[in-house]
Amino acid sequence: MIQYDILRGPVVTEKSTLQREQFNQVTLKVAKDANRVEIKNAVEKAFNAQVKQVRTLQVKGKIKQRGRIIGKKKDWKKAVVTLMPGQRIDFFEGV
Repeated sequence: MIQYDILRGPVVTEKSTLQREQFNQVTLKVAKDANRVEIKNAVEKAFNAQVKQVRTLQVKGKIKQRGRIIGKKKDWKKAVVTLMPGQRIDFFEGV
């Protein structure tokens, strides 16, 4: 896989913002079939930052209902990437 196929985008929540500020961790949405080594290599190549640790988890899609019609959002994979001290990834710098 190419690193741009693995990394889908940042997850911007209150918890991920606190993790970025306090623990130097970045939360990313990644491809479902990517493993930790591939995610680490993709982050290092795409952002030129050294990665200390990668933790992954499967997120189940929520069931949504509108009237009688019931649907389900897609399942996806989330990766919490811990960066080495002194390293930073700024997605929204200058916004």
